[in-house]
Amino acid sequence: MPENLFVVLMGVGTVFFGLICIILLCTAMSAVCRSMGKASAVPAAPAPAAAPAVRNDAIPNRQAMIAAISAAIAEDMGTDPAGIRILSVKKL
Repeated sequence: MPENLFVVLMGVGTVFFGLICIILLCTAMSAVCRSMGKASAVPAAPAPAAAPAVRNDAIPNRQAMIAAISAAIAEDMGTDPAGIRILSVKKL
C-alpha cells in the first residue's frame, strides 16, 4: 500500500512541478518580449492629415458572392445550398 501512495504522490508532484516550471518560463519569456518590444519601438512621425477615404458600400457581383458563401457553408454543413438563407452581408 505505501508503494502505491508513493507512486501517486510522485506523479502528482511531478505534474504540478512541471506546470509551475511552465508558468515561470512563460512569465520570463513574456517579460523578455515586452522589454525587447519597448527597446525596438521607434517613435513614428505624425501622419499628415488626410481626407477621409470614400467608403463605397456597394459590393460588386453581390448575388454571385452570396451564392459562393451559401455553397461554402452548405459544403461545410453537408446540406443543400437551397436550404441556406443569408439575411445580410456587410463589407468590413
